[in-house]
Amino acid sequence: MIKAYIDAATKGNPGPSGAGILLVAENLHEQIPLPLTGTMSNHQAEFWAFYELLMYLKRHNYTSETIFVYSDSKILVQTVDKNYTNNENFQEIFQKIQALLPNFTLLILQWLPENKNKGADQLARQGLQKALQKKS
Repeated sequence: MIKAYIDAATKGNPGPSGAGILLVAENLHEQIPLPLTGTMSNHQAEFWAFYELLMYLKRHNYTSETIFVYSDSKILVQTVDKNYTNNENFQEIFQKIQALLPNFTLLILQWLPENKNKGADQLARQGLQKALQKKS
């Protein structure tokens, strides 16, 4: 079983963004700060953080594991749960997420209060700093 915590940070809204991924399992403890490319809203960055997590898990052959994903983005969790969005800003990234989800045997996305997601938040802030350094 893998527990994954994800978050995003954005400077300005929209603006440069970063994602943070914290993975915890019996023999796994990964901290991944990621700069995100382009200008986006914080909500869009939350979707990209989830996408980057799915890509990481797929690349590292964790698709058959039981995976619990925790995010403090209610919009992300509700959209994935409903398997639908009419928000044009999320369409492109949500389609990419939808294409990846069938690869996973059991992946559960749950909402987590912001104050319980501090590890991923810190990593997202580091990812944002990397994104800002790339711009300058």
